[in-house]
Amino acid sequence: MTEMMKLYQFESCPYCKLVRELMSDLQLSYININVPRDKSQRHEVMRVSGQPTVPVLVDGDVVLDDEEKIIPYLREKYGKK
Repeated sequence: MTEMMKLYQFESCPYCKLVRELMSDLQLSYININVPRDKSQRHEVMRVSGQPTVPVLVDGDVVLDDEEKIIPYLREKYGKK
């Protein structure tokens, strides 16, 4: 069984919202992990991606740390064929 995708984000982040909307459009299941607004408190994001900014998507062995990387990846991998 493959591990479910994880999206590290916070609700009012406009870049995170773009990713969430695309994931909804593509009908993808994922775990939504809300992180603190304070970047210095984002320990799990740092551990996963090496940097504190969000959104961060974890899809199996793939870790993407910016909506400009995440959105094309999702469209390519999960978009309608």
